[in-house]
Amino acid sequence: MTQDFKASPRLTSLSHGGGCGCKIAPGVLSEILRATTAMPLPPELLVGIETADDAAVYKLNDNQALVATTDFFMPIVDDPFEFGRIAATNAISDVYAMGAQPIMALALVGMPVNVLPLRVIGQILDGGQSVCRAAGIPIAGGHTIDSVEPIYGLVALGLAHPDHIKRNADAKVGDVLVLGKPIGVGILSAALKKEMLPDEGYRAMIDNTT
Repeated sequence: MTQDFKASPRLTSLSHGGGCGCKIAPGVLSEILRATTAMPLPPELLVGIETADDAAVYKLNDNQALVATTDFFMPIVDDPFEFGRIAATNAISDVYAMGAQPIMALALVGMPVNVLPLRVIGQILDGGQSVCRAAGIPIAGGHTIDSVEPIYGLVALGLAHPDHIKRNADAKVGDVLVLGKPIGVGILSAALKKEMLPDEGYRAMIDNTT
């Protein structure tokens, strides 16, 4: 648990949106993508943007495919360490969802350095690093900018056998869905931003996002 994070501005007060960290609505995103110029796709690209999967997949050889995903968002909690943990967990989970084993990550960091104390920014990074250590992967680099709102996440890379990739398109009627954790975390996040989330709800939110 981090110390004295309440002495700095509430992280959620620096984020203009709620829910899952200001994601663009799916319908709006689809409209944006439809207006972009199509690119030729190599045959080695096994999974691209067409099926809205959790990650892209590129075949390296007959036994290995590279699974790559980018995930970042703005704060949905006020504790900087937990924000880092949640963001990193969210990114790495996409690699697992595709049936791959993560191998390394790159950090994506945008912070209002004149608003947040540097120690708070460090705690966010520490939270992300703790998740990567638990997954057995390094944060091998990344990119940082001075931004108006706090942004943190990862590029997560993994490997899988090309024949064992788990795609959205493979789902069919009658499949059994196994939920590892409850859904509806966005409701808890919105309540936290409005200072309406009780302590037990906050703990449940952290447990279900890390």
